[in-house]
Amino acid sequence: MALLATVAAAADPTVIGPITSPGSAFITPPNGIDLAASGFIEEEYFLSGTASAYTAPLPLGTDGHWSATPGATAPYVTRILVRRPAVPRKFNGTVIVEWLNVSGGLDAAPDWTFIQTLVRRDGYAWVGVSAQFVGVAGTGGPIGLNLSLKSVDPVRYGPLSHPGDSFSYDMFTQVAAALRNPDGPAPLGPLHPRRLIAAGESQSAFRLTTYVNAIHPVVHAYDAFLIHSRGGSGAALSESPQPVINAPAIVHVREDIDVPVIMLQTETDLVSLGFFGSRQPDSAKIRVWEIAGTAHDDTYGLAVGPSDVGPAAADTTYLPPVTSIFGVIQCAAPINSGPQHYIASAAVRQLHRWARANKRTLRGGFAPRLEVAAGSPPVIQRDDLGNALGGIRTAQVDVPVATLSGLGQSGGSFCGLFGTTIPFDDATLASLYPSHEDYVRRVVRATRAAVRAGFILPADAKAIRLAAIASDIGEPSSSPSGAFID
Repeated sequence: MALLATVAAAADPTVIGPITSPGSAFITPPNGIDLAASGFIEEEYFLSGTASAYTAPLPLGTDGHWSATPGATAPYVTRILVRRPAVPRKFNGTVIVEWLNVSGGLDAAPDWTFIQTLVRRDGYAWVGVSAQFVGVAGTGGPIGLNLSLKSVDPVRYGPLSHPGDSFSYDMFTQVAAALRNPDGPAPLGPLHPRRLIAAGESQSAFRLTTYVNAIHPVVHAYDAFLIHSRGGSGAALSESPQPVINAPAIVHVREDIDVPVIMLQTETDLVSLGFFGSRQPDSAKIRVWEIAGTAHDDTYGLAVGPSDVGPAAADTTYLPPVTSIFGVIQCAAPINSGPQHYIASAAVRQLHRWARANKRTLRGGFAPRLEVAAGSPPVIQRDDLGNALGGIRTAQVDVPVATLSGLGQSGGSFCGLFGTTIPFDDATLASLYPSHEDYVRRVVRATRAAVRAGFILPADAKAIRLAAIASDIGEPSSSPSGAFID
């Protein structure tokens, strides 16, 4: 049985929609999947209400035990984008509520991209929330384009009004209220949500860190949290023109949190974003998952995931190297093609199970940490082939065909977050894998170990196996490719 949420915020928002004209819903990346063919419906709604900013009677400490109280109030109108199963019996009861990322000056849905194959095959619903001012009404982004909602489509999004990011936390809380008990049209249609998992990647993960520490203990709106690729700090609790309340440079998630939390971290996050200094032990409700061979964003998230029909699509290890992103951002080296999207799906599945069971103490889900030498900056320890030691292990790093790193990239805007993929030369591959059969056996063995550990899902293991069989790694064998594996 899921946690009974006790949303203690301002009045529930009014739901308006679905929005049908003019134009269509805007989000980045554009959806490249035929959702209807997967039995899904996409609809956009506006939420209108009054939100509170928060104040803190005491300084925000590193332990995350923050006290917050509602302060000034302001009206708002924002949007949510809903993707849900069309048939109620195919809904598994869990809604992923993503705090949309605005680092690029627009609403982006990186977690949808990483987990959308899981969402569709397992029957989750997904809701993207325009929680921050920049995505709704900003005036420009780092690549010189103004792609806020009101700029992209001033007619469709003309009614939107955002009072500022100090009010974003309460707006995010009120989205949960609108999904559970809508005032007006039901954004989830005939679906009845039993669990809400809040998710956010990068800048949104910073904000969820603050939400977990300061807001969740007051409102209890969500049943679990996926804090994906955070740095060492959290976001400000309150910003100008409200009183400025910044988070300290090092922030832990409060260990007395009463719902499951997974912090999903890449190599980039530990070093470049400073998470190493905020590492904390696992606890009754907290798990930290650090993934070897991964970057803050990667080939899958930027180029493959938006159109991945899954679940048996080719594994990204064997994709041609990508250096140009959206034809706009040019990076110096091929970007990372690590297994982050697989681990993200496993993390969501784990949170779904934990929230459904509502256990006082989590069972399992423990992950080894990456091996890192403290320093300024800290240094990830690597094997003779350049791949990270420790952390969550997959075939991509234990049976490698390239050096995968979350570091070492350069080039245009954001490239430093995309890591690198340096393929092995033919001589190295020949020395590692004397035959194709040997290579595939080793991939299957490593992937089975990751499945048993709970970090790769069976459907994704199938994709990895099929890609290994289809690859040209190792000398051809006289045995049929599929004869020696299940």
